[in-house]
Amino acid sequence: MLFQLFIPIELGGVVMFSVQHIVPILLCIIFGGLLIGLAKKKLNYNQQKTLFSYLGWLVCLSVILFHVNLALSGNYNLKGDLPLFLCSFMALFIPVFTSTLKYWLFEIFVFWIIAGTSHGIITPDVGGTYPDFEYFRYWIVHLGLYIIIFYAIIVFKMKPKLASVFKAVVAIQFYIILMALINYFLGANYSYLNHKPVSASVLDYLGEWPTYIIVIELLMIPYFLLIYFFFYIINKSRRQNY
Repeated sequence: MLFQLFIPIELGGVVMFSVQHIVPILLCIIFGGLLIGLAKKKLNYNQQKTLFSYLGWLVCLSVILFHVNLALSGNYNLKGDLPLFLCSFMALFIPVFTSTLKYWLFEIFVFWIIAGTSHGIITPDVGGTYPDFEYFRYWIVHLGLYIIIFYAIIVFKMKPKLASVFKAVVAIQFYIILMALINYFLGANYSYLNHKPVSASVLDYLGEWPTYIIVIELLMIPYFLLIYFFFYIINKSRRQNY
């Protein structure tokens, strides 16, 4: 009943601040906070690593199972349904990070997740409503990635360096090149490299193709630097307190 009582607010074609939007975020804050607190205070290092690995596989399997189910339904379209948009792409590979705790992967994921996933959380484009499988997949992926990266930051005390900003920027260029090649061979539009989405989005304010791609590329470094700045301020404050 709770999910039937929301009053949708539409902004630029995207439904925001409805119960179906706010409840998953609140549950993430509560569940994520409790989980991270439990891991930090009650679990030993090996248990923390095991739980971290499970989180990665939970996010990854939600994507895999969704696409298997979609393929079995007979409605799968290679031009638009492959899990290649940034958040789904990260979800597929996040178990590599959660299982190995490789710092260079953290350097990439911390910026990709905080910068890229935030847009999907604030202005969701779910494609389905509660209790559709797509609804759960969307929020498990977007909010799950957030829990994972803050688990790494708080429990394992992983922090990016200034050089991490540029590593993340370089890494995303390889992702863009890969998407451009896939788009070329499939005639697709993954990551909106060929044209803006049909529905309203923030890209509408960034000019036509290819201007909006260039603008995003130019904004990426200062955006990532801003994220790094928050880590720098927090670390500097902690050092002064000691």
